[in-house]
Amino acid sequence: QVQLVESGGGLVQSGGSLRLSCAASGSIFTHYTMGWYRQAPGKQRELVATITSGAVTNNADSAKGRFTISRDNAKNTVYLQMNSRKPEDTAVYYCNARWVPGTTVYNYWGQGTQVTVSS
Repeated sequence: QVQLVESGGGLVQSGGSLRLSCAASGSIFTHYTMGWYRQAPGKQRELVATITSGAVTNNADSAKGRFTISRDNAKNTVYLQMNSRKPEDTAVYYCNARWVPGTTVYNYWGQGTQVTVSS
């Protein structure tokens, strides 16, 4: 079992920056691919970025060039640095931990943190 707690959300002006953090506990952090997803009102949850235990990253097209995902395995924490924010980035941002050893899938979500970008 993994517990994920996000922090760092809030209100930011268009063009501004914000960093989200997600602290994990309860299992071996380095096993997991960590990710950030977001869900805007009336829309489906979508991928923002992921980072593997070996620090290989994958960004959604909407995040490329503006958002950076990173992890600190010593602190069991994953970050999302968001720059050049746009109003369409307004959403609830969720942290995800996923590990698939063999045929077993371990998949956990945080409670989400609201990010609002004003124009």
